Amino acid sequence: MKVLITAGPTREPIDAVRYIGNRSSGRMGAAIASAATTAGHAVTLILGPVSVPMPAVDRRIDVETASQMHLAVLGEFPAHDLLIMAAAVADYRPKHVHAKKLARTGGTHTIECEPTEDILAAAGVTKQPDQRTVGFSLEMAGNLARAREKLVRKRLDLIVYNPTQTMGSDDVESVLLWADGRTENLASRSKAEFGEVLVNRASELFSR
Repeated sequence: MKVLITAGPTREPIDAVRYIGNRSSGRMGAAIASAATTAGHAVTLILGPVSVPMPAVDRRIDVETASQMHLAVLGEFPAHDLLIMAAAVADYRPKHVHAKKLARTGGTHTIECEPTEDILAAAGVTKQPDQRTVGFSLEMAGNLARAREKLVRKRLDLIVYNPTQTMGSDDVESVLLWADGRTENLASRSKAEFGEVLVNRASELFSR
């Protein structure tokens, strides 16, 4: 298969030096990309500002903001069979970006934010019958209902529910939810081991 994988956080600028971001390291995406490459698939990685080493893949595209990742994913997805969206894309960005560094004044400062692009939902709209999409839902413990809602709304074939403790951890305890209603609880395991399982389950999507 030709597999498109996103990984890492995005950084949404506030001014010339500051940004809104998150604690995602990119470790999950690295594990999935490594597993996909080992399985013999052609892998394209679209990366936010990751803080861990990435495996060697066929193509690597580095981006910084959600908007840049949105454009990269929609540009690359038509040439791929499978999209695995493991990146932790910021949900909001500052509505106004200051060209210079904001000076400290001692008072409060309010930042008005607007939603970023929903990349997976956009990919779901353009998805062809021979393509599959896999997403992640990082939620508070036990909130499977929100993961299921995302699965339907974004037209995904498979979604991975992760508790928030997954971010920055070496291990992951997850639940896989399929579009046909099936679920699979996966006991805690290393992200490298999880990557192998996910690539295997994603490959099976093409036989259904």
